[in-house]
Amino acid sequence: MTACNVSIGQFSSVQPATPKRVIFCDFDGPIVDVSERYYQTYLKGLLAVELAAELATAQGQPLLAREQGLNLKPLSKAQFWRMKQNRVADLEIAMRSGLPAELFDPFMQQVKRIVNHPNLLRWDSLQPAALGALHYFKQRNIRLVLVTLRHPRQVQAFLRSQGLEPLIDEVFGALDMNAAHANRVDHKCELLMQAIAQQKDLGHLTQNSWMIGDTEADVRAGQLMGLSTAALCCGVRSKTYLQTLSPSKVYGCLMTAALDVVKMPLLQAA
Repeated sequence: MTACNVSIGQFSSVQPATPKRVIFCDFDGPIVDVSERYYQTYLKGLLAVELAAELATAQGQPLLAREQGLNLKPLSKAQFWRMKQNRVADLEIAMRSGLPAELFDPFMQQVKRIVNHPNLLRWDSLQPAALGALHYFKQRNIRLVLVTLRHPRQVQAFLRSQGLEPLIDEVFGALDMNAAHANRVDHKCELLMQAIAQQKDLGHLTQNSWMIGDTEADVRAGQLMGLSTAALCCGVRSKTYLQTLSPSKVYGCLMTAALDVVKMPLLQAA
């Protein structure tokens, strides 16, 4: 997997006079609410397949083997997001929306093609508790390193638009624009391994560190790298599902995680 990192904090590539404790955190989920973008992508994917089917039928080349046309019934956002959070398969979601199984591949191709389009990225929003959490990390002199399957350019654009760049020290992201949608554990593990190694090389403190995220990729990668793991149920996975992964702790949002994660070494040393 091809990956790259971007230093945001001033002098972040210089050996620090005073080493900082490092916390690793995912981007989508903990900091960014992607639920509306994913829902809009799903709706546009269904619409694209529907229009393609109508056009093919009009040209005498129907996409369906059977005679009847499509009868799509898009799920509400609440239904759609609940299924995503409980990791219901994309095929199951599509079929519950009335999409025939033989049109699932064209639907998913469309979803993957547009999910990171600028017109859809504008639906991303800041998680309600994220700003307070980022300020809390900064106030406690924590070095916050984002480890994300998003392209760093997309991450930086969002951080800049929200005025958050001073609160993030470094971003490790994937060059593959489709990596975030695929959400593979091995990709996240590789990125996290690189991030840990670089922070150590810079002289920062990674022992007793945490990986904070909202998916199985975050939890598994953190566990494989020997970090404590904070799973957040404000993102794309439910609390029930996250608990099956046996993370160190499950939290409702980044703020509640931050309060615990920052004080944990102090409690352990007491």
